[in-house]
Amino acid sequence: MKKIKNKNKNKSYKLVTFLLILLAIMIVSKTYSTSTLSKINYEVEKVKEEIKEQEKTNESLSMAIDELASLTKIEEVAKETGLSYNNDNIKTIDEDEEENNLDSN
Repeated sequence: MKKIKNKNKNKSYKLVTFLLILLAIMIVSKTYSTSTLSKINYEVEKVKEEIKEQEKTNESLSMAIDELASLTKIEEVAKETGLSYNNDNIKTIDEDEEENNLDSN
């Protein structure tokens, strides 16, 4: 009878030990997955901020391009370099003429 009780106690201890180890593994696994998820979320937010900054830079550069390509700026640079506006020197090329010139070349 004593042997049966010892065997049952031994099995109970093994079962409790196994369950405690399993519980510990589950806790560690949950903690690891939560920390990994937090790290990934942080990186996503960081990339979103970088995208916003780049969009601001792109918009700023686009405005600078528009400003530099404006007729006023072109006339200002032309005057600074000694060029002048002469309407007689302006030639308009139609699409038909352009195609004919390209075909003849």
